[in-house]
Amino acid sequence: MSSNESNASAANSSDSEQSEDAPIQPKKKQRTSVPPPLEIAPTADAAKASVQNQVHSTSITGNKSNSSGKLIVLLDQAKLETIKNRRGNYELLNCDDHRDLCKKKLKKDPKEFRPDICHQELLALLDSPLNKSGHLQVYIRTSRNVLIELHPSVRIPRTYKRFAGLMVQLLHKMKIKASENGTTLMKVIKNPMSQHLPVGAHVYGMSCQGELYSPMGLTKEFIPLEPSGDTVCFVIGAMAAGHVTVEDHPYIEKMFSISEYPLSGAAAINRILGAIEHQWGIV
Repeated sequence: MSSNESNASAANSSDSEQSEDAPIQPKKKQRTSVPPPLEIAPTADAAKASVQNQVHSTSITGNKSNSSGKLIVLLDQAKLETIKNRRGNYELLNCDDHRDLCKKKLKKDPKEFRPDICHQELLALLDSPLNKSGHLQVYIRTSRNVLIELHPSVRIPRTYKRFAGLMVQLLHKMKIKASENGTTLMKVIKNPMSQHLPVGAHVYGMSCQGELYSPMGLTKEFIPLEPSGDTVCFVIGAMAAGHVTVEDHPYIEKMFSISEYPLSGAAAINRILGAIEHQWGIV
């Protein structure tokens, strides 16, 4: 064996010994970006463009409210209340997860705590073509008299669990902003509701005890033929039991009903919005 080959073999053996003696460094785990538990996505591109044209005229951005050409809907008496669980986390109070707490501590009927009703009604409102065309403004008034304004471009989570987390975040932080452009999508605003209505707005309450109209008859009677007409506001209940009353909203001009049968809030909303969309030519 030549001297060059022996030197090379010696070098290789020393390198292998060093590699065996050296401790193996564990690979560092790469951090993956975890998506936030709650996500608020914009609506479809066409609807988003329509809403952005009206962004400067909506009061949720901090400017004077200008609701001309829009139908205003107030979801009244929504059961949106937070409670602290045993682990120290806040949850949205509901009849399924906090039945014993409602009975023993709050001394109330668990059936009253139905935040899922508000969730269903919001999905019916914000998914409607009327909203996506930029002709709808939604407010929520809770049973604790907290008034909430929603931006037309907000997309409510589909599942109740994510919706509950969003409401807890809103009630504690007072506002929800979009992660992309910082637009305020949901915000707690000052009472009363009357100061957020445009001058000359006509307000009507919805109750099974009100005067009976068909959806088309109601639209022809109270809704202008064009969106540019007088602003109309509907007050719709978001509670499990009870009615919208003139005592709570003295600015209501008339109470109406749209069916001989008891309907869920979401079903009633779909009937009303469908008739208005037909009259305004929104497909």
